[in-house]
Amino acid sequence: MEENYILQNLLRQKIIAIVRGVRKEQIQKTADAIIKGGISCLEIAIDHTSPESVEQTYEMIRCLKETFAAGICLGAGTVLSGQEVKACVEAGAEYIISPNKNPDVIRKTKEAGKISIPGALTPTEMTEAWEAGADIVKLFPAGILGLDYIKAVRGPLKHIPVSAVGGVTPGNCRDFIEAGCSSIGVGGNLVDLKKIELGDYDSLTKTALDYVRNLQRQIRM
Repeated sequence: MEENYILQNLLRQKIIAIVRGVRKEQIQKTADAIIKGGISCLEIAIDHTSPESVEQTYEMIRCLKETFAAGICLGAGTVLSGQEVKACVEAGAEYIISPNKNPDVIRKTKEAGKISIPGALTPTEMTEAWEAGADIVKLFPAGILGLDYIKAVRGPLKHIPVSAVGGVTPGNCRDFIEAGCSSIGVGGNLVDLKKIELGDYDSLTKTALDYVRNLQRQIRM
């Protein structure tokens, strides 16, 4: 029941904010600013720089879960192993996002009753990820692949929900939905590390609002 609710929430909201490179002491203000802008689905990407940075990512997920509770739809990103799936779920992650289609990651995610969003590039990879149990397939890098590629792939694979990630801006975000993507993921274009360092969290809220407004505008005829 909860698993289906999270999936429907992701598909309904259509946008996941990818939080990468944000320090632990900045994470609450960053999340708060994004949520104020109307985006409550956040992916906290694992920093694999060191074992300590990996553990710190788990701590940030746990912190956000405790702080925002039902006000946030929280996921973990750049998850590369079944062991990391377990740790992220224990910290409070409700969906698991990967840059690849590791079958063990997909399997462990589904065994934990969570939403699986592995990454893929080609139709073959998309199909294999879907057959392995993915709920949504992340198409990356969507901006480089382009809308024509997405439209072509969506033709025979329209039964597979796709999330466009990479190069998605407030100005083009609606284009990816119109091309057939069920959702989008946005990182640096929203979670601007320079502005966070300056303490300019209001700009994150403004950018989040821009994404939400453009996604909600009426589809062009």
